Amino acid sequence: MKRFKEKPVIVTGAGSGIGRATAIRFAEEGARVVLVGRTAETLEETAKEFPQDRTWIHTDNSLAITCDISVKSQVQAMIEQAIEKFENIDILVNNAGKAMQGKITDLSAEDWTSAIDVNLNGTFYVSQAVMPHLIATKGSIINVSSLSGMGGDWNMAAYNAAKAGVTNLTRTLALDHGPDGVRVNAVNPSVTKTAMSSAIQDNDNKTDKFLARCPLGRLATPEDIAAAITFLASDDAAMITGVNLPVDGGVSASNGQPQF
Repeated sequence: MKRFKEKPVIVTGAGSGIGRATAIRFAEEGARVVLVGRTAETLEETAKEFPQDRTWIHTDNSLAITCDISVKSQVQAMIEQAIEKFENIDILVNNAGKAMQGKITDLSAEDWTSAIDVNLNGTFYVSQAVMPHLIATKGSIINVSSLSGMGGDWNMAAYNAAKAGVTNLTRTLALDHGPDGVRVNAVNPSVTKTAMSSAIQDNDNKTDKFLARCPLGRLATPEDIAAAITFLASDDAAMITGVNLPVDGGVSASNGQPQF
């Protein structure tokens, strides 16, 4: 099923993890995908995973753009390049993010600023730059927030604050631009099998402790998150906006008590 046939889709952080899985899923469903990331080589690796049987749409249906989304001028240039290539934009997936561990007593000002710049400011810059084009197409935004943006974690002050900002920005954009015909939603994953998650899952049984609280008993895969993203972007979700959807195996269903 080609739910996104010929629709231009921008995916930030498309070089790995959730972004890569999402870009591939959109390509499999017929989209024209703009791959955005900081490293050209990883974007090229993602593009190699696209299905090769879609010449019935276009022979040149993807575009890779290197861009640091925390730099507003680079974001504007990226959007201009995407429009020059595909003329319009139907869907934006704000996926690029950065993990950051530490209590506020451990974090430097540079650490804090870096977490906010990539996770929150980058989401703002890209959404702001693309919004006029989404209004024209009655398109949608899907932000990749986090379960950490819906509640606190130990030792994750900067990341929690940044993702909480993304969570509430999602709601506000939905309110402000629903009358324009633009839907804005977020997925809020918990621990997912990505390189970023692995970097903060140390050797003191953190994964085992997480799985003990997860009703489904496993970590999410990037493909699990991509499935939720593409659902929210599709016409099947035409009446859904302002939602922050936990994709967490049921972790957020618990009030934190241990199993008796």
